Amino acid sequence: MTRKTVAVVGGGAAGVLATRELLRCGDDRVVLIEPGEPGGGLAYGSARPWHLLNSRAGAMSADPDDPLDFARWAGCAPSSFQPRSVYGRYLAEVFARTAAAYGDRLEVVRDRASHISVAPRRIYTEISGYIEADDIVVATGNPAASQPFALRDHPDYIADPWRQGVLEAIPSDVPVLLVGAGLTAVDVVLTLTAGGNRDAPITAVSRRGQLPLSHISEISPATDLSLDEPRNLRDLVRTVRIAAAQASDWRAVVDGLRPSIDRLWGSLTEREQETFLRHLARPWECHRHRMAPSVGARIDTLREEGRFEVRAGGIRSVTAPPAGGVLVELEAGVQWFGAVVNCAGPGRLPASAGGFVNSLLNDGHARVGPHGLGLDIDVQGRIADDVWLIGPLRRGRSWETTAVPEIRSQARALIDRHK
Repeated sequence: MTRKTVAVVGGGAAGVLATRELLRCGDDRVVLIEPGEPGGGLAYGSARPWHLLNSRAGAMSADPDDPLDFARWAGCAPSSFQPRSVYGRYLAEVFARTAAAYGDRLEVVRDRASHISVAPRRIYTEISGYIEADDIVVATGNPAASQPFALRDHPDYIADPWRQGVLEAIPSDVPVLLVGAGLTAVDVVLTLTAGGNRDAPITAVSRRGQLPLSHISEISPATDLSLDEPRNLRDLVRTVRIAAAQASDWRAVVDGLRPSIDRLWGSLTEREQETFLRHLARPWECHRHRMAPSVGARIDTLREEGRFEVRAGGIRSVTAPPAGGVLVELEAGVQWFGAVVNCAGPGRLPASAGGFVNSLLNDGHARVGPHGLGLDIDVQGRIADDVWLIGPLRRGRSWETTAVPEIRSQARALIDRHK
């Protein structure tokens, strides 16, 4: 039997997990295409020591057969919340171990994929030329962040807070506006206040003005709601709210829903999904993707001290005064900010498609999935013949597809992709 060549595009968490499973559990030859060091990715490669995982160490193993691999490697309790930079080092070591064990079937191309062809099936890169492959796994991570701010080229607007040194360059004596109030905003607040010498306040603005909620130190056993029967959105929300009100800890109810989320999401009509996205997605995200307890406590302290505030509502207008900074009209009135930082979440496709994903769309090798949240896939996770997708870009067709346990399962499923 001829050995197949599988090209994996992307060397972040999804790409490392996919490469590991393909090599350990199959006989494929794997070519990983990644311009940087495999393992870090955007989520872990730019993290600072104060940026903690928002999941416990016991949920973050790279090995589906050994749930405590990461906790054991890090020498920590499974219930702890480790720095994201530590997890990045773990993924890098996972990849190094995989490369050492299966190096005769692994090739790493330090380049960026640009586009593919079908006949013959090739992945073209920006520098190296092309790689011939029987199968392709797209593991490129989230779409680019949406850019809600009008003055995108203004020197005091930071479109990408993860770019090296941009937050440190903000003077400590100017007020800062964060556009968005999710986990990215929390990370930016931690960075801006890390030195303890910030004098001016930080304001986060979002439509609802809701921050992520916090984990608690103790682990509550997940509550099984036994949601076996299909139900409409109204009944589903009512059931969850009743269960949360009756539970000793609502977190147990949210965590208990996790194994059923994709099935429940798929059972909703398109109109119900749109209703959820419009009215319930943000409250759900605040409950589902929570801050580590120590991070939540730090954010609470900053708010109590008046150094950080969160406002509900949108941005009505922006003006660039000649003296610098940005005048922003919020619902409470016009305010001057010395810097504005984009902390919005992933944007909708096709506008937020990156270079490689954009080429897949433009060349007809992929299509935008439901609600523009990701790419469309079939029941096997394919975007086209012999082209598989894992990770956040499955969102829309799936809902729970951004965290390590789900990506880990998707990577394992690649072994049976032709069955």
